[in-house]
Amino acid sequence: MSHFKKLRQQMIDEQLKARGLHDQTVLNALGKVPREAFTPADLIGSAYRDSPLPIEENQTISQPYIVALMTAALELKPDHRVLEVGTGSGYAAAVLGEICENVYTIERHKTLADTARARLKETGYTNVQVKHGDGTLGWVEQAPFDAIIVAAGGPEVPQTLKEQLAIGGRMVIPVGQSLNLQKLVRVRRISKDEYKTEDLGDVRFVPLVGAAGWQEEGNERS
Repeated sequence: MSHFKKLRQQMIDEQLKARGLHDQTVLNALGKVPREAFTPADLIGSAYRDSPLPIEENQTISQPYIVALMTAALELKPDHRVLEVGTGSGYAAAVLGEICENVYTIERHKTLADTARARLKETGYTNVQVKHGDGTLGWVEQAPFDAIIVAAGGPEVPQTLKEQLAIGGRMVIPVGQSLNLQKLVRVRRISKDEYKTEDLGDVRFVPLVGAAGWQEEGNERS
């Protein structure tokens, strides 16, 4: 067993299962994605650490447990269409790509979008499409989505994203008036105009910047 494969198994046992995460589909996906391939070269030795890691553009690659928790909350099936807002390194998109046939991910930093696209291609995730743009506006041409995952914290749930959810679809997003602490919520679309929101606990994410998020200057704090 390779060094990274051992660390990946350790991550699953000690960081995910030990915290009560037992969704086998999600555990299998995190067990297959080489996190080291999505980590900056100088941090590869920390790829499986139980914490977020810094990447370019003052952004982060989320802690494995948070990626697993948010993915599990989406209740994904193989034929689901998924939108991710905030591609970052591309790691979470690869996890989604292990589970679903069609994954669409948007990143507002061109450098990150290009790097993630290249990494996903190198690791064989041909079912993930990366777009450079404002993720708070969603991806209208590919909507509706069965699931939307937002990897940055906004002041509220963007209406644009709610409208791109299919009826019965789920969105998982960190929301809060503070840039440093948010609540992770799951929004379920019940009907055309009805949504149900559940609180999944406290989290800390980089700010969701865009037309339906924080303004650009707020991004100095992460």
